[in-house]
Amino acid sequence: MEAEEIPDDSTAGISTYFPPTGSTNWDAISTEELRWNTEALEDLDTFLEATETKAFIILKNGKIAKESYYNGSVSSDNLPWNSAGKTLTAFTTLQAQQDGYLNITDSTTDYLGLGWTAMSQTQERAITFRHQLTMTSGGDYNVNNINCTDPECLEFLNTAGTEWYYHNAFYTLLQPTLDEAILNGFDEYFNSALKERIGMNGAWIDIGYIRVYFSTARSMARFGLLNLRKGTWDEDILLPSLKVNEMTTSSQIMNKAYGYLWWLNGKESYRLPGSIQEFSGSLIPNAPDDLIAGLGANDKKLYVIPSENLVIVRLGDDAGMGLLGPSGYDNMLWEKINAVLNRN
Repeated sequence: MEAEEIPDDSTAGISTYFPPTGSTNWDAISTEELRWNTEALEDLDTFLEATETKAFIILKNGKIAKESYYNGSVSSDNLPWNSAGKTLTAFTTLQAQQDGYLNITDSTTDYLGLGWTAMSQTQERAITFRHQLTMTSGGDYNVNNINCTDPECLEFLNTAGTEWYYHNAFYTLLQPTLDEAILNGFDEYFNSALKERIGMNGAWIDIGYIRVYFSTARSMARFGLLNLRKGTWDEDILLPSLKVNEMTTSSQIMNKAYGYLWWLNGKESYRLPGSIQEFSGSLIPNAPDDLIAGLGANDKKLYVIPSENLVIVRLGDDAGMGLLGPSGYDNMLWEKINAVLNRN
């Protein structure tokens, strides 16, 4: 299939390029043509290499404006997304709803059966797909292992929907719930409904209680491009734009910087994984307000910026912050990116 361009309704006069799904070919655009700051590009490279980056990509209008690999990495390496991969599960869940397999307001218990937690039946039945997508399941986070999905680890703390806490176990159980809801199970559905349709590679790997997606950096960039274009790849609508908008807007009032497993910039306050504290201001002050992001432990980054038709990928090791999801590295990185884009 040949790559095509479709009109970009967010940037007048600009079109979005889609790389072909059955080829490694991907059109590029030069930084000179974009009039980016080449001196700042050198500074960005130095920063990325020094902070244990392995892969870094910038797409502008779908075309590769920058693609670099560092610290012994090459383009064919399959690298972990960590919790940035939660965005893949969110997208697939909404696809499954669109295909009639479930409604995100359904009780999780309807699919996993009674007793998947240590809660009372009433407390357990109150938990829905939507609560799992928004980190509002109400499970007790004062446990020895917040990744543990065994029933005895899933105790009650708050009524579902009344508190936000980044509780990995309830997210992790989304895929087993989808296994029960979808005729051929989550993995086969994910492959056919999402991965193959946009030409991604990669696989889900079980690591203890959690599942982590591994792929090339270009595959992460493809998924970012899909979300930049509001769920449409070329002319193939994988998810209606209204559902993508729903997924990437504030999902509850406790943490306005969180959608359906996506992080959202430009809100008046935010909360972070591992904390119940609310912080004032934007999640990433140096980044554009409309940025949405998949953010994983050890500084896995997928940034999507509709206002500038940009997708940015950073994969690699811990940059030094040692945090889940958002970290101070986001703001440091965006200071370097802004200089390249002449946004300062």
